[in-house]
This record gives sequence, C-alpha cells and structure tokens, in this order.
Amino acid sequence: MRRFSRYRLGIGLLLVGLSGCAYYSFTGATIPTHLRTIAIPLVEDRSSSPFANLDQQLTNLLIDRFVNQTRLSLEPEPGSADALLEVRIDRYTNEPTAVGGAEQAERNRVTITVTVRYVDQVNDQELLARSFSAFEEYDPVRQGLAGEEEAVQVVLRNLADDIFAAATANW
Repeated sequence: MRRFSRYRLGIGLLLVGLSGCAYYSFTGATIPTHLRTIAIPLVEDRSSSPFANLDQQLTNLLIDRFVNQTRLSLEPEPGSADALLEVRIDRYTNEPTAVGGAEQAERNRVTITVTVRYVDQVNDQELLARSFSAFEEYDPVRQGLAGEEEAVQVVLRNLADDIFAAATANW
C-alpha cells in the first residue's frame, strides 16, 4: 500500500510540474500557452549582399522552425497574429581570413548579422530584442562562387536555429 501511495505522489508531482504556464515540445521549444499564431513577415534585407534572395531564404527557414517545431500556426496578417517575429539583415561580409602565396585569399569568411524582435501581441510584451551573427568559412580558390553560396546556406541555417532557440528558450 505504501508503495502505491509513493507512486501516486510521484505521478501527482510530475503532473503539477508539467502544468506550468508554457507549452513544451519535444524539440525543447517552449511557447506561452496563450500564443496560438505567429506572423513572420518577409525578412528585411539592408545588407550589401550579392545574393538577392537572402530575405526570402531566411524567412522560409524561420517559418519552418516555428511552424514545424512548435504548436504555433502561421498567420499571414501581422496585426492578427498572437506573436510577431520581425527580422532584419543588417550586415553581410565576405572577407579573407587566410592569405597564401601571391597574396591570394586561401580562406574567406561569410558573416551575416541580423536584428530580431519577437513580440507577444496578446500581452503587448517584447519577448526578444537582440542581434545575432553567424559565420562560415570556405576556400575561394577551389570552391569559388559555389563555396560562397554554400557558406551562406550554412550561415542562414545557423541564424534560424539561433533565433528559434533564443525565442523559445526563455519559458
């Protein structure tokens, strides 16, 4: 009998612990329970990137993270959403990090810096406001433009992961 009571007590404590004010998913993402929809407008690109579609690529990656790894559904109209995620690409650089013979770059580093604002529009509360930066190196001699493009893809994925983690980890 005593063993059964301990079991019930353990289950009861577990249920109380899980009934907090946030939703938890198996990806580790937690979202306040009152948030059901999110708007993710097209990322604003203020960088001088040679790639015309950075904004769309990052937007798609963020939508994928928030819609597929949380219970939030995408709301196309920002004013109607419970949560709003606004992202701006501020800076794009592609600079040599290693120089070889004949002063030719042997390694280049692509760096992208973004500013993020994540708002709970139900409670009119800013949940996240900060900058993120990510980089990836490539060999410009062997890989050329394809290397830069591949580095950009890695950087955008890393930024999307970092933004998602920061936006969903504070609960």
